[in-house]
Amino acid sequence: MVHTILADLHNETHADDFLKVLCSYAEDPMGGGGPLSAYTISHLVPELKLLSNHVLILCYVDEQIAGLCNCFIGFSSFKAKPLLNIHDFAVLPAFRGKGLSKHMLDKAEAVAHEKGCCKLTLEVLEHNTKAKRVYTSFGFSGYELNPEVGKAVFWEKPL
Repeated sequence: MVHTILADLHNETHADDFLKVLCSYAEDPMGGGGPLSAYTISHLVPELKLLSNHVLILCYVDEQIAGLCNCFIGFSSFKAKPLLNIHDFAVLPAFRGKGLSKHMLDKAEAVAHEKGCCKLTLEVLEHNTKAKRVYTSFGFSGYELNPEVGKAVFWEKPL
């Protein structure tokens, strides 16, 4: 049986399950291909507990942790409304191909509606074709204001 929950990181089981999936995701080529640092493992949950805009969805199959959808509420200046950004999205390898992504995306969309969000956003690696197929089937597409200037591209500057 599949079920999704809004996690509470003050619940030790939820916190442990979150880190289990995130550590697995980090080691996957689509998550960077290496382990999370000891600093990240020890500081992530305490730091997330301090944020009022954090939303964590956990997915379970027969009471076993199977996936996560780690989100943050942001704001659209063009719509003057909040948005829900899916920052991390992962399914443990043993549970892939079972349709769990749809359960988590449905839950994320329900949360976004409850919070008055104008849209869901996420980033996906260019060559992550499986994830792109899932996201496209759920209604996501490349972001552009005007086709003449092209689609938005996610950039970063490490500090």
